[in-house]
Amino acid sequence: TRKELQKIPGVGPRMAQDLVDLGYAHVEELQQADPEAMYNQLCMMRGAKIERCVLYVFRCAVYFASPTQHDPHLLKWWHWKDRTFSPR
Repeated sequence: TRKELQKIPGVGPRMAQDLVDLGYAHVEELQQADPEAMYNQLCMMRGAKIERCVLYVFRCAVYFASPTQHDPHLLKWWHWKDRTFSPR
């Protein structure tokens, strides 16, 4: 499960575990996910505010899981700082 999630750009072992803790076991399960809700839920689960870069990785992960044609530029999590992902 974690190994599969580590195929997502920017997702290492720790971030993969965060995704598992949030209930995601497979990349395709992220297709309909809300990165902001994921980030807020993880902050609540951990009982602390987490670095905002985690939100950017979540945005990138949802984009990566989407069936859309991927822009290689957007497969780098740091390009999601001022963006949101909408599958429409």
